[in-house]
Parts: sequence; C-alpha cells; structure tokens
Amino acid sequence: MADKQISLPAKLINGGIAGLIGVSCVFPIDLAKTRLQNQQNGSRLYTSMSDCLIKTIRSEGYFGMYRGSAVNLTLVTPEKAIKLAIFSFSVCLLSQVIVTTPMEMLKIQLQDAGRIEAQRKLMPETVVPGTVPTKSPTAMQLTRELLKEKGIAGLYKGLGATLLRDVPFSIIYFPLFANLNTLGKRGAEGPAPFYVSFLAGCLAGSTAAVAVNPVDVIKTRIQSMNRGSTEETYSGVTDCISKILKNEGPSAFLKGAYCRALVIAPLFGIAQVVYFFGAGEYILSFLPGN
Repeated sequence: MADKQISLPAKLINGGIAGLIGVSCVFPIDLAKTRLQNQQNGSRLYTSMSDCLIKTIRSEGYFGMYRGSAVNLTLVTPEKAIKLAIFSFSVCLLSQVIVTTPMEMLKIQLQDAGRIEAQRKLMPETVVPGTVPTKSPTAMQLTRELLKEKGIAGLYKGLGATLLRDVPFSIIYFPLFANLNTLGKRGAEGPAPFYVSFLAGCLAGSTAAVAVNPVDVIKTRIQSMNRGSTEETYSGVTDCISKILKNEGPSAFLKGAYCRALVIAPLFGIAQVVYFFGAGEYILSFLPGN
C-alpha cells in the first residue's frame, strides 16, 4: 500500500470513503468525547463515556447519539480527503482547516445541545433561565445565526486552536505510521499486508490523538457557544489554558482522551485499508480515458 504510486484524485476519493465509513461507525463515541470535554466543575452530568452514552439514549433516544452527524458526514468527505491525501504531499494545513473549523464548530454545538438540555432538566441551578433553547437548533439555523451575528468569522471561531491541534497530530501520525507499516513489510521491497496497515493506522492514530488531546479540549471549549451559569467562557487559547488550570487542574486537559483515541484509531485504520485495496483507483477506472 505504502509503495503504490496513487494519483491525487484517487487519494481524495480514498480519503473521502474512509472518512464516511469511519465516522458512521464511531460518531457516538465522538459525541461522548465532546460532552465530556465540555463538562466543567459544578456541572458534571457524566462520569464516563459509557455513562454519557447510556444517559443520552435514555433522555434523547438512540438517534440522540448521532446529533450533528449530518454536518459531519456532509463535510467529512472533503476534510478527510484533504487530511489523508494532501498531507502526503506536505502541503500547508490551511487547505484543511478551511473545511475542518466550520464543520467542527457546528458539530460541537449540535453534539453539546443534549448536555445543556439535560442540565436544564436535572441541574436547573446551573443554567441561566432563557439562555438555553427549548428545542435543539439545526445546522442551518446555527449557520444563519452565526453569519448574522458575527459574519464569516463566526464559523471560524477556534481556528488557531484547530491549527495547534492538527499540526502536531500530523507531525506525530504520518512518520509513526510509516515506520510501523515498514516493520510489517514482506521482504525489503514488498508491501505490508492490509492488516498490518490497519493496525499501524490504528496505533499511530490513537497515539497522535492522545498526544494532542489537551489542545482538542481547548478547541472544544472555545468553540462551544452555550454555557451553564457556572461554566466559564474563554476569549482565546491562553485565556482558556489559564482558566482550566486554575479551576479544574491539569487533569482536565485529558478529558475525553480515551474517547478521542477510540474515534481516531478506527478512522485512520480504515483509511489505510481503503488505500490498500485501491477503492479510489477502482472508481476512477470507470471514467472515460482511464
């Protein structure tokens, strides 16, 4: 897989397919990650990932675990395509965050809406009356609201934190995957079997995910718009770091770390398998001139 020369269009298709499959499988875990990361002292509803998912199903039904999935599935194709294809050419990360930041901004609002609603019902003292909508907003409503109040910049809130997360992630993931994948090669010239590529992608992805989790916590907090009455608001990255350290301690930066590892590992493992079997090349072979 690693030795095949794959065209850029094929890489984009492979990345998109991998993203759609992976996100469909792990989205509930991603929702739990967002809600756990957004919990602050005095407003803890969930004790763990499993507790979060169980309470979500009880209060919001099975499909409550997929809040925000439409946004993610709509934009994950270009986002994962860029991450997995363009990065291999060492192109600047700005091409990715153009897609990533608005997507995650909207996704976080939708994912966290259930937590705020549950706080209003179970912990009303932590919610300022009138500040939490009685009905969950849609992605289009959120987009219109942000554009109306803050313009296009509203969709790019947390851009700096996104870059601070994604740059180190790529620096860790790609070299680590390449080295792990090389260990499983059949001989000096032969490619690694697909299961080796899958395991290498899982291990490299989870390692990189945990390593940058503190920045992911910061990004999630900055991008969240709705707050309980006891929860802090943040003006930027340094303000967020300072307030988290002061109010919650260093351990708060690890909130949702295992959830993030469980999300990222299969995403990148699946991606490497899709590359191995050449889904993009197969699809392109049906186009005229191929």
